[in-house]
Amino acid sequence: MTIPNYQVLMLPVLKLIATGHETIPSCLEPLRSEFAISENEFEELLPSGKQTVLANRAHWARNYMSQAGLVEPIKRGHYRLTQEGEALLANPPQALNADYLKRYDRFLEFLQRSSTTQNDNSNDAKNADSKSEASTPEDLMAKSHREIEALLRNDLLEAVLSVSPARFEQLIVDLLVAMGYGGGDSSMGKSIGKSGDGGIDGVINEDALGLDAVYVQAKRYDPSNKVGRPDIQKFVGSLTGESATKGVFVTTSAFSREAQDYISRVQQRIVLIDGEMLARLMIQHGVGVRARAQYVIRSIDEDYFPERET
Repeated sequence: MTIPNYQVLMLPVLKLIATGHETIPSCLEPLRSEFAISENEFEELLPSGKQTVLANRAHWARNYMSQAGLVEPIKRGHYRLTQEGEALLANPPQALNADYLKRYDRFLEFLQRSSTTQNDNSNDAKNADSKSEASTPEDLMAKSHREIEALLRNDLLEAVLSVSPARFEQLIVDLLVAMGYGGGDSSMGKSIGKSGDGGIDGVINEDALGLDAVYVQAKRYDPSNKVGRPDIQKFVGSLTGESATKGVFVTTSAFSREAQDYISRVQQRIVLIDGEMLARLMIQHGVGVRARAQYVIRSIDEDYFPERET
């Protein structure tokens, strides 16, 4: 038979994770047996030539279920069921697909993040599929691109949470250099990487003599653990101790309302970067990601076909 689409694979992948298959590669052979996938189909590659079609679809199935909160990472590339996932398997639906996942608020939030406008509401997300028939191929490609990037942001944060504290601090310095701080020169930035750093995890010199510097604090928190005002106050105190006027506070989670309000009242110029913005900036500036040019979209060259002279 042909390789099932990612939606057909959702329930089988969820069941395999429940039985101890923590990684997608470990799920592939059981899926091959369950769906009687031939050897040629099992080895079929994507146009990129770097991943099999089955592995790609199984990863998408897992990723969508992660967005709905049915599975969660144990460590990078390893997953387990959440309470929601266990509850679903206790009374499994006849079919588990993207439409079914829309009953989970987390999945609707994911659809909103990957939609065209920030003003889309839950009803828009629920009705998104009904608009597909009226969409042009370019519309559908743009929608798919947004979904891929939304999932990539989730995978990036998962990867960031798996690195060591020192590596995370260096990652933030690398990102700021890639964004143009320090003139884009990696030698102008450094991570402190030691205890007792006084709340400073990195520094980037904006000029060769170090007369103007940006100080960095990096907090690798679980998404459920927001950075509060006390953390920001400590960072401000550290900046004051260095006679610094510029600071960047980065976290993999989010900032409380009190923390955001507090920075508007301090003398130093402080920028807050939460997990969502961190992932977006990493994608935009090519830090921790690589381009996969699988398809080239071509259009008519109007200069080659000038209007016919009359």
